[in-house]
This record gives sequence, C-alpha cells and structure tokens, in this order.
Amino acid sequence: MAARRTVRLEYARSRGHCGESGVDVARVVVDVMLKPEILDPEGRAIQGALTRLGLDGVSDVRQGKRFEIALEGEIGEERADTLNRLAAELLANPVIEDYQLRVEEGQ
Repeated sequence: MAARRTVRLEYARSRGHCGESGVDVARVVVDVMLKPEILDPEGRAIQGALTRLGLDGVSDVRQGKRFEIALEGEIGEERADTLNRLAAELLANPVIEDYQLRVEEGQ
C-alpha cells in the first residue's frame, strides 16, 4: 500500500458568500499532475503543436487536471484531513500523480 501524503490546505482571505443565502463558502482547488518521472504523451503533443504554431523556446509541457469544490461552512482540521484522503483516493492516482490542495479566494 502506498504511503498517504498529507497536504496542508493554504488559505487566506479565501471565504466568499454563496448567492443570497449568505452562507460562507470556500472554494477548494485540487490540482493533479503526473509525477515528473512519468511520461506525458499529451504534454509532448501539445509541446510540438505550440512549436509548430510559432511559439519558440518551449522546452517542456505537462498536462494535468483541476478540480474545484465549493464547500459550505468552515474547513477545520478534520475536514482538511477528509479532503486530503479523498484527493488521494478519488481525484488522483498516487502511483503516477501528485496533487496539491488549496483554498482559493472567493469570487
């Protein structure tokens, strides 16, 4: 079984309001990227296309996924632990992907 990685949620001025209800909402963003040692054929294809389309100096492109989760209420330690567990078990494949969690400033 792979070791579980805990990511500290970073947030400052990250609270917003949801519609007219006035309920505090935090937007949790999970960025998932292939680990550096994993080949990224889609990134390579994009790199080639960028060069063909006239962008010089492209040395590497890595593709990934971004998940945005709107959560009502506080994000305490227990909820942050749950988010970390779900990111590792559901959103990312820890064998080939790394992930980063953060709380984004409300819109």
